[in-house]
Amino acid sequence: MENLKAAAKKAVGTKAVLRALAAGEADCVYVASDIDTFLYQKVTRACAEVNVPVRKVESNKELGKVCGLNIGCAAAAVLK
Repeated sequence: MENLKAAAKKAVGTKAVLRALAAGEADCVYVASDIDTFLYQKVTRACAEVNVPVRKVESNKELGKVCGLNIGCAAAAVLK
């Protein structure tokens, strides 16, 4: 997750990550393992369609903290 923390460009949140994947801008995606199953599958399937690696994170609070948020975050992506 260090590369997510250090990334100059990132997409934070499920909608932003899905947009980045659709546009071909995502390099790597991080998904919290404690989110809703539907959202988790939606993000992982979108990653599989465009061959972008997915990395699991323990909790959405941990992912939010790495992204600089005071709240949880379901997904985040490092952009190209």
